[in-house]
Amino acid sequence: MQPSNPPLSAEDAAGGRPPTVLQVLPALETGGVEQGTVDVAVATAEAGWRALVASAGGPKVYAIERAGGRHVTLPLATKNPVQIWRNAARLADVIRQEQVDIVHARSRAPAWSAYLAARRTGVRFLTTFHGTYNFKGGLKRRYNAVMAKGERVIAISRFIAEHLKRHYALPESRIRVVQRGIDLRHFDPDGVAPERMIRLAHDWQLPDGVPVVMLPGRLTRWKGQLVLVDALARITDREFICLLVGSDQGRTGYRDELTARVEARGLASRVFIRDDCTDMPACYMLADVVVSASTDPEAFGRIAAEAQAMGRPSGGKRARRRAGTGARRRNGVPGHAGRRRRARRRRRARARPGRRRAGGDGHGGACPGPAVLQGTHVRGYAGGLRGTAGLAGRARKGRRRSRCARQVSGLPAALPRGPRSSPRPFGASPGNGREPAGPAAGRAAGRSSRCRVRACRRRGRSAARWLPWRS
Repeated sequence: MQPSNPPLSAEDAAGGRPPTVLQVLPALETGGVEQGTVDVAVATAEAGWRALVASAGGPKVYAIERAGGRHVTLPLATKNPVQIWRNAARLADVIRQEQVDIVHARSRAPAWSAYLAARRTGVRFLTTFHGTYNFKGGLKRRYNAVMAKGERVIAISRFIAEHLKRHYALPESRIRVVQRGIDLRHFDPDGVAPERMIRLAHDWQLPDGVPVVMLPGRLTRWKGQLVLVDALARITDREFICLLVGSDQGRTGYRDELTARVEARGLASRVFIRDDCTDMPACYMLADVVVSASTDPEAFGRIAAEAQAMGRPSGGKRARRRAGTGARRRNGVPGHAGRRRRARRRRRARARPGRRRAGGDGHGGACPGPAVLQGTHVRGYAGGLRGTAGLAGRARKGRRRSRCARQVSGLPAALPRGPRSSPRPFGASPGNGREPAGPAAGRAAGRSSRCRVRACRRRGRSAARWLPWRS
């Protein structure tokens, strides 16, 4: 168990003034990224720091300002390379004027602007990896790679941490896992007054006595609205109403395609598209079943967690159940390995009855609550300013620092380079006369001495026996 950080001293960390944290994202619409930004801004302001958020604006600007933060409106909701370059200059001006200490990027296009601005001004740069970010080629992978350029990269689940190490070769020493969560005080069925439900049902013109199927989420292809429409077209013996709740965020082409698919399936009188809802607890209470039909892996299935907190059953593809929400694929480990891991956790919990999992409170305890998320971020900001490790909690708890980060003492800084034409077979040291035999000989002959030295360094072993000394 890692020791906790010392009490925060904001003034000491920033040279006698309250430190300033600038979070950067495209817009403050509805979604998990936006809600996480608001939660961290609230915690930053409550800790006595200055909370700045730069975006193109949106409904959640009020929440930022109400918490004591400040919003800076910039045209960050663009992927135009020219605008990204110009936004870097605008962010650099904001950093200098506001004396920003930490820049925290939460989305790819704004992250490029924030990364360039942080390099120009010399401030610390952090990122949060919110999803898998599909890549179909080298260019898209390089575009996504900006989210792995932070001094510390926050992964919102262990699934995302493994994704970072596998696809972006990010060392474990730079990854910090901060689990996402939902506010059970906000998503509480007992806290939703009937008037809120009646008002929302009247605005959406919902008929009485008809079951409601709901898919919340922004209108984008991978959220699976088309999959749900095709599935509902097969139901012919039941009455129902389907609500697709979410904004298109400028994706008018996909919205038109979705509308055409609804009409082609003969569901124009049953399936309706509603824009963003500002009262999601009341929205969930109107539904009889909530569907999450995402076609790509989600790092944290917020829809399923929120729906179950409101007492509404959630459904979706079995293969698409998410790692971070306590479903079958728990923490990215399917099958028997996942069950064994959960059994070990239950045994540890019984051995320590005084310790309660964050986010529990009888709602399943699949993810930590916002208080844990907020406190971890603020402690990480303070650690970064003090020059320590920063955000507490590595990608895998209980392990020592990464093997790749260990140094082998006694080795020269630059190793002599042996001849490539005659590599020593793997398993043979100078003068021992041992040669590998059988099928392993062909594989061993292709490994050079320098490869063996690097392998020894990664394992933390002495590389002296593999140094390519030549008499």
